[in-house]
Amino acid sequence: MKKPSDNPADPFKKALAEATKVMADDRELTVTYTVDPSGVSGDAMRLPQVSRRLTREEVLHARGTADALALKHKYHDAATHARYAPPGNMARDIYEAMETARCEAVGARTMPGTASNIDSKIAADAQRLGFDQITDPAEAPLATAAGYLIRHLATGRDMPAGAQNVMNLWRDFIEGQAGGTLETLQDTLSDQSQFARFARQIIEDLGYGDQLGDDPDAEDDSSEEEAESDDDQDDPDSSGQDEEQSEDAEAEAEQSQEDQQDASQAQVSMDDMADEDMGEEADLPDGDAPMEPPTPQPISDADPNYQVYTSQFDEEIPAEELADPVELERLRAYLDQQLEPLKGAVSRLANKLQRRLQAQQSRSWEFDREEGILDAGRLARIVASPTTPLSFKIEKDTEFRDTVVTLLLDNSGSMRGRPISIAAICADVLARTLERCNVKVEILGFTTRAWKGGQSREAWLGEGRPQLPGRLNDLRHIIYKSADTPMRRTRQNLGLMMKEGLLKENIDGEALEWAHRRMLARREARKILMVISDGAPVDDSTLSVNPANYLEKHLRDVIGMVEKRKAVELLAIGIGHDVTRYYDRAVTITDVDQLAGAMTEQLAALFDSDPRARARFLGMRRAG
Repeated sequence: MKKPSDNPADPFKKALAEATKVMADDRELTVTYTVDPSGVSGDAMRLPQVSRRLTREEVLHARGTADALALKHKYHDAATHARYAPPGNMARDIYEAMETARCEAVGARTMPGTASNIDSKIAADAQRLGFDQITDPAEAPLATAAGYLIRHLATGRDMPAGAQNVMNLWRDFIEGQAGGTLETLQDTLSDQSQFARFARQIIEDLGYGDQLGDDPDAEDDSSEEEAESDDDQDDPDSSGQDEEQSEDAEAEAEQSQEDQQDASQAQVSMDDMADEDMGEEADLPDGDAPMEPPTPQPISDADPNYQVYTSQFDEEIPAEELADPVELERLRAYLDQQLEPLKGAVSRLANKLQRRLQAQQSRSWEFDREEGILDAGRLARIVASPTTPLSFKIEKDTEFRDTVVTLLLDNSGSMRGRPISIAAICADVLARTLERCNVKVEILGFTTRAWKGGQSREAWLGEGRPQLPGRLNDLRHIIYKSADTPMRRTRQNLGLMMKEGLLKENIDGEALEWAHRRMLARREARKILMVISDGAPVDDSTLSVNPANYLEKHLRDVIGMVEKRKAVELLAIGIGHDVTRYYDRAVTITDVDQLAGAMTEQLAALFDSDPRARARFLGMRRAG
């Protein structure tokens, strides 16, 4: 039995988490308490930390934050929001603040208790930002003031002191510029699309219309007009005949039976005359013949029988879209702090790899040339035989094949803690090392969007649980660094692996096939794919309704395909997991601290195993 917790705040935190899930209408939402900034990323929500003291201020702040985020999660549609979002900075800030106020106001209509809770959050935020001390409107954020005013007008509630001060500093200006538009506020609150158009009008009234960009509704109207125009062009009898058609409608109805009989007779006549009339066109293709539907493409090139119930909810996403820049910076700082003692050892191994690569890329000499640099090593021959001509040498560059390396990192829940931290820092150091040797590097990660199947499983349940549905979860394939992006621009992205709630299930076969397809599209002459994993593919939702070896078989099939095609050199490192039973070229380490050495040695061995590079390297050593 588990030992009961002695933290007096735990019952409150558990109750608040459950209430938040209900309010957000999302039972799969993961709620955590942290000292990090509050927010929602995907299906994970961060709330302010509540200490053992359980002070009144902590409780009110946590409740208010939970209510605000839950209402935004429930009433906010990201696609609609993005469609109307303006590109300009100030316009977008106002747009964001007004949408947040809308969600809170709509929630207050059905759950009045949320309004007072959110007031506590707003009061705490206003006090922390010093809003009650501001006297000059230029020092008060206009976007924040606009959001406060929308919430005040929508709910009829007074704002907390600091927020009230900021709102009042801008209220006369906002109402003076957009008073007429604000009168329609109550009519738009319940419809996000209408409210988005309302918000864009407010932004234009306030003088930021130049930051709105193109009108999405105008684009839709233009598309509809073009579609209608195309329809009219396709139907030559449609223009100018509406009146004539209405006049003839009754006559056509009366003659319909006769027309059908005539059509039947005409069909018989055509059949009888087919051979005679179509003789000259016998060689032409029959354009009216029914076309057979194309065979659907298999989900997997490695196994045509591998099934996916739905890929509608899968995502391939850059790391920077899963967290805001401030959070990525904080997570990266945390990663650096955790692994500071390890950096020295990793760097030494990386430098060793760099020296080996640069040795393969260094220059060589061509001897016994008639011109060039005098070859001092052969002067002894001239002394012994003065008639011997002088010997010269010239320097040439050795050929080093363009190379790209992909690091595919397992982002499953079992990697949480030290394994994922070391994997992230090793990927960072090795990427920078290889870049210095003109070797391009791509860093990818794979996991799922949810535990227990996510939206794919919900769709499967809603459709009556069909038998053997195949893979039954929502994939999340993460691009931490693309091959063409310098490491200095994506350094922060690796901190995302420290994000709470990111690491979930692992479906290795599809991830490996995804990485392989990306590499095949590259132009480099040599392609190396390194997989780092700590276990066999596991997804409880998929394995509960398919054969127990379903995902493992697919992984073996994909590995077999990659190794058979030989377009990509594949190797794997297993952390506490024997990957040699899957991959031909693999190594298993028992301690995660061995990962840096394993990665560098495996890569160095691969480069040394290139016959041409190795021959050049040995030739240089003999020449030396």
